[in-house]
Amino acid sequence: MDAVSFREMALEDLLDAVASTDPVPGGGSAAALAGAVGTSLLLMVAGIPKTKTGASEETADLAEAASRLHPLRGQLLDLVDRDSDAYQQVMDAFRLPKNSDAEKAARKQAIDTATRLATETPLDTMRACQQALRGAVIVASNGNRRTTSDVGVGVELLLAALRGARMNVDINLSTLEDAAYIARATEEADELVSDGERDAERARRALTG
Repeated sequence: MDAVSFREMALEDLLDAVASTDPVPGGGSAAALAGAVGTSLLLMVAGIPKTKTGASEETADLAEAASRLHPLRGQLLDLVDRDSDAYQQVMDAFRLPKNSDAEKAARKQAIDTATRLATETPLDTMRACQQALRGAVIVASNGNRRTTSDVGVGVELLLAALRGARMNVDINLSTLEDAAYIARATEEADELVSDGERDAERARRALTG
């Protein structure tokens, strides 16, 4: 049976899948989806010909921001499926046999490998959201004044996605034993949240300035 692609589902079908009691798609996929929607709002505003003051520099800055935001939206859409796939691998690893010492060792290694992947995937979501929030500052500073709420909603969705993905990073790190890896991942996650929150605030100030 072919794997289900959540990103290709009709919207209502995707929402039904999230609402179901199936383990996937879960919070990690939902975070990536929220990030993709938030980025789409920024792209909409960046593409509007009328800018904040009509200056050519604003048009150029918005075009550059859009060129960076487009691939980030693609990454976040991919992460809707990737996060579910990663969690499925964790569940598959836990189902491996453990009747002998060799099987137990193989199962433990499989769980560790899958859990690392399930940690890196929401970290990728965080990375994409943080970069999109950086772009939000440019869009907020140069976009049409009538799109304030659109940019604002995009910023809030990206910030929620960033923080939601962080929850998935933390829950997976809590099951690992590699102290060095846990420290590196935690430090990066802390920095991504800090940077994202700072850029979100900068974007909010630009919208009211």
